Amino acid sequence: MRALVAVFWATALAACAPQVAPTGPYSITPSISETIFRTADGLSLPIRHWLPPAEPKGVVMAVHGFNDYSKSFDLVPDAPGVGPALAAKGYAVYAYDQRGFGKSPYVGLWPGENQIARDFADFAQTLDRRHPNIPLYAIGVSMGGAVIITAMTLDDPPPVDATVLVAPAVWSRSTMPFSYRVALWLGAHTMPSAKPTGRGLGRQASDNIKMLREASRDPLFIKETRIDSIYGLANLMDLAQSNIGRMPVPTLYVYGAKDQIIPKDATVKAVEKFLSEPEGRRIAFYDKGWHMMLRDLDAERVLVDIDAFLKDPSQPLPSGADIDAVERLKTAKK
Repeated sequence: MRALVAVFWATALAACAPQVAPTGPYSITPSISETIFRTADGLSLPIRHWLPPAEPKGVVMAVHGFNDYSKSFDLVPDAPGVGPALAAKGYAVYAYDQRGFGKSPYVGLWPGENQIARDFADFAQTLDRRHPNIPLYAIGVSMGGAVIITAMTLDDPPPVDATVLVAPAVWSRSTMPFSYRVALWLGAHTMPSAKPTGRGLGRQASDNIKMLREASRDPLFIKETRIDSIYGLANLMDLAQSNIGRMPVPTLYVYGAKDQIIPKDATVKAVEKFLSEPEGRRIAFYDKGWHMMLRDLDAERVLVDIDAFLKDPSQPLPSGADIDAVERLKTAKK
């Protein structure tokens, strides 16, 4: 009888296992057109780009966060917009809808943490071919930051010269309460397709209320998330927290005192690992910064600092956000 019960539960759990979006045959050389990034397995991922009037001084890959998509780097109410602002400063900026988000295939399904990192590496290769002999940079927001960390610490990292991690998703299981970990595992393995909305949690992502309202009305911004997609994000965050100390290129780690999405405890742990090899690694801590820092009301200040860092990673930031940044972060955590 016990054996039958065990078989029943094993079968039930297997039937309810977290789902990952399917991939195609890996037979294509990744490429980009004006509107599409063609992945190695043949998927078409929409792209946006913002180009300077003259030859770019650098190329920037902009990698969006969880449930968001490439539009997050366009013009937004009461903020300059990452793509337009950096294009005005002389950069060619490219962003793509990561698989499972925006207008990409399999929207709402988790793409797999290794696959999403591989897409980033392939996109970097295509941009490096399109703009040879021009520095290639990457800016990742939240989940996008975790994607960059994971991709840049592959055995064969992409040809990126410097990275900026904006409130990167490093809330790994080791920094979650035990009850959260248990609930996430049970949810992903018993009701993976359930979609909790997160309403009522009282979390605010930005002080730019007009931008938040616009996102809430955008049908492509995912508002109800599958539990197994959250479970997949946790897997990615585990990788990011584990590998943050291995970034092979100059990197700016950006975080805001008002961030209510990525906990400060997890960020402090990640920053300590990140600075274990301090050469080329910088921290910027913004007293007015929320989670969506590049779309906050104070976004211009952060974008000016990012431009300065990309020009010369060794120089102080214009805003002074790098001064005593670690100490101010730890003080804010208390």
